[in-house]
Amino acid sequence: MTPATLEKLEALAERFRELEALLASPEVASAPDRFRELSKEYAQLAPLVQSFDAYRRAARERDTAEEMLRDADAGVRALAADEREAAGARCAALEAELRRLLVPRDPLDERNLFLEVRAGTGGDEAALFAGDLVRMYLRYAERNRWGTEVLSESPGEHGGYKEIILRVTGRGAYSRLKFESGVHRVQRVPETEAQGRIHTSACTVAVLPEVEELEAVEINPAELRVDTFRASGAGGQHVNKTDSAVRLTHLPTGIVVECQDERSQHKNRARAMALLQARLQARERERRDAERAHTRRLMVGTGDRSERIRTYNFPQGRVTDHRINLTLYKLESILEGDLDPVIDPLTSEYQAEALAAMGE
Repeated sequence: MTPATLEKLEALAERFRELEALLASPEVASAPDRFRELSKEYAQLAPLVQSFDAYRRAARERDTAEEMLRDADAGVRALAADEREAAGARCAALEAELRRLLVPRDPLDERNLFLEVRAGTGGDEAALFAGDLVRMYLRYAERNRWGTEVLSESPGEHGGYKEIILRVTGRGAYSRLKFESGVHRVQRVPETEAQGRIHTSACTVAVLPEVEELEAVEINPAELRVDTFRASGAGGQHVNKTDSAVRLTHLPTGIVVECQDERSQHKNRARAMALLQARLQARERERRDAERAHTRRLMVGTGDRSERIRTYNFPQGRVTDHRINLTLYKLESILEGDLDPVIDPLTSEYQAEALAAMGE
């Protein structure tokens, strides 16, 4: 491990001890906002400091074994050689773990998110596949105890969705789903296909982190068109009698969002504004990424909606993620919400590329 890395780790360990003392002080305990902020920093540093403590113990054991190799007793030297090898292996593993933990965290990782799924090429079959993807994400959210709510939906004529927008809330939701943006392709035999031919359809998925109030983009009311209309779909007589649904059009960018989930027009407008903020933020991030193209090497794929990222092949029971050439023959369990076997390798690849960039 380089001296610079050791120095950084020592400083972080010192900060961790400082946080420990602050959190135990009555002054911080009586200030909820301050306590919450410091607790979050403490929780983020804890895994790194624990690994660093384990690394230092292993390094001391390795150094002790090195000294024992000079002992006059051959038996002691043989024992020391074994201990040095074992301690060295632990040091190497912990050093790799520390490098991973030192990768700067994405500040958006703990955000809630908006998940948009739209049927693409393939007509009814694409809409049905959109329904399969939505069910997969809802099951995954359920496994992680995240909250979900439908902001707007446009059902397909024979099932599924032409378009649906969900809000997903919960710790780490964005960190787990942020690599889902892109084109998802399905290959299967439709129920209406008499010849048994395999059809290919596609859906686009967009994952947008929810914008916090303090960093919201300022929207000029004069540049916003607000339309109200009667909500469609389930809801009984109420939705047929009041114009509670809201559609917002941001005139400078042409971005259109709508929300029709709530019976209150005021609540629907607030939800639509939050979604518009997220899309404007995403647009700004894309603009900055285009200007700084070299930062793309830190991404697993570009997240561009025109990019095919994953194929779900039903006849072969396989799922292939094209960004990292990952193929898993467990299609059924993945569609049931067991997404970790796909997400974990994507996260590891992102971290490996980030580490490589830090080395450069």
